[in-house]
Amino acid sequence: MKRTARIGELTSQHAHESVTLQGWVTRRRDLGGLIFFELRDRSGTVQVQVDPASEAFAEADRLRAEYVVEVTGTYGLRPESQRKGGLADYEVLANTVTILNRAKTPPFELDKGADVAEDVRLRYRYLDLRRPEMQRNMMLRSRTWAAITQFMEGEGFINVETPLLTRSTPEGARDFLVPSRLNEGEFYALPQSPQLFKQLLMMAGYDRYYQLARCFRDEDLRADRQTDFTQLDMEMSFVDQEDVLELNSRLLAFLFREVLGRELELPLPRLTYQEAMDRYGSDKPDLRFGHPLVDVSALFAGGEFGAFASAEAVKVIAAPELTRKQIAELERIAKQHGAGGLAWLKRSGEGFTGGISKFVGEIAADLIHQTGVEDGGTLLFSAGSWKTAVEALGAVRLALRDLFGWTVGGADFAPLWVTDFPQLDLDPETGQWTYMHHPFTAPHPDDATLFGTERQTEIRAQAYDLVLNGFEIGGGSIRIHNPETQREMFRAIGLSDEEAADKFGFFLEALEYGTPPHGGCAWGFDRLVMVLSGADSIRDVIAFPKNNRGQDLMAGAPSPVAQAQLEELGINVQQ
Repeated sequence: MKRTARIGELTSQHAHESVTLQGWVTRRRDLGGLIFFELRDRSGTVQVQVDPASEAFAEADRLRAEYVVEVTGTYGLRPESQRKGGLADYEVLANTVTILNRAKTPPFELDKGADVAEDVRLRYRYLDLRRPEMQRNMMLRSRTWAAITQFMEGEGFINVETPLLTRSTPEGARDFLVPSRLNEGEFYALPQSPQLFKQLLMMAGYDRYYQLARCFRDEDLRADRQTDFTQLDMEMSFVDQEDVLELNSRLLAFLFREVLGRELELPLPRLTYQEAMDRYGSDKPDLRFGHPLVDVSALFAGGEFGAFASAEAVKVIAAPELTRKQIAELERIAKQHGAGGLAWLKRSGEGFTGGISKFVGEIAADLIHQTGVEDGGTLLFSAGSWKTAVEALGAVRLALRDLFGWTVGGADFAPLWVTDFPQLDLDPETGQWTYMHHPFTAPHPDDATLFGTERQTEIRAQAYDLVLNGFEIGGGSIRIHNPETQREMFRAIGLSDEEAADKFGFFLEALEYGTPPHGGCAWGFDRLVMVLSGADSIRDVIAFPKNNRGQDLMAGAPSPVAQAQLEELGINVQQ
């Protein structure tokens, strides 16, 4: 039982040779006594023909979809009338067919997997993973992993593993907790990221560290998020922001070249956080299409339309002609993102009709000039606080993209860096100031003196995000390496010195023993592969993912555990 080749390794050079292949039956056809079936392995598919006079015919007649078989026969050209060019013109004329294992009828047709309910595919994930689309994704993932390792090793980075059982620290999301049997009543936390450990490695003098790390966050799931995921983590000593951006830009270009066979133009475009939000309503803007937001606050200031006249910001986006039903759906999306509503106008010649048209007579020409809206097109407005106005209209911009297919057939990749994020952010749930990235991000040198003053909300962070097609695929910062600055940052987010020592005591102590300037970046590896592969969901590039409810439908996790296990850990579960 020895394959001479994988199916995808066969070429015209193998013509007229005897080959032995092994794989799965995709489908079988019986045509006038001849039996044809498609044989599949991870590398490709080939047609097998079995003549009724062949010793293999009786065995081939028993084949069904997903049977595992071995075929020995002659590899050659199909009849001339069936040729269309390429390797599909070749087939195997079988001498022997051996059934290695039978299969039950699958719960769904594998070649229709994309149309099957996701929960069904996840329940039978081992079958879903047989689909060529999924196998292509998994192989692209493997090539991406290998290319990252090649690049990082070539740049002098050291691969170091950090603990999976660690201390619970506030890092933005909920921790997954693991009870300690040996220390009853105490818990480990699974790491949300290796943040503290990679900084400790810089303090330890390792200079350049990386790992493809497993991370865990107990948060609500969506198409680009999983509870347990893989992160490309890196940290460098004696660098500034430009050093980090330059290296990570080269890494992205290397991945495009090695994985996709494409050249990526460097340097990558950049936008500040303020510019990205102002123009696109998002700190991870999709630049594959235009239609930026336009600020028209000055046009409406002091005007007769009260809702706009007193607003902190009035933003507008130009769209094609829209029906009232489409506008209503876009308004629903704007309201989901905090807007009170979605005002609109339809251009008619040199003026406007519908919506708020009675309020724009004198400024119609200015609106047309500033927005570039075409005759018959629609203007959509969001007004209110600056952040609410831009975020709501940014969500509408993405909805318009999907509605009109603005990225279909256009630029397929649009990377950029977003920089100069605010150091502090207002938590909408608590009303307290917190960090925008994490509490170890260094402030801009010109702004560090603003800690503890009324202007500390103006502090810019030395933080940056790598964005690709509207997804944040990476992000990082220059870190705080001065102990006092770190304490100032903790105070700014409401942690007293005592609370900071309780939560981060070991880290604060380490800062006192000679910490070099350092910074780094972390990439969402699964999300990167999702974008590179063109998949619609991160679940399509992870072998065994959770569904959007955090469940592994195949393995049945999470699940109850035996009472004896709970008692051994000193845990009482309340129903």
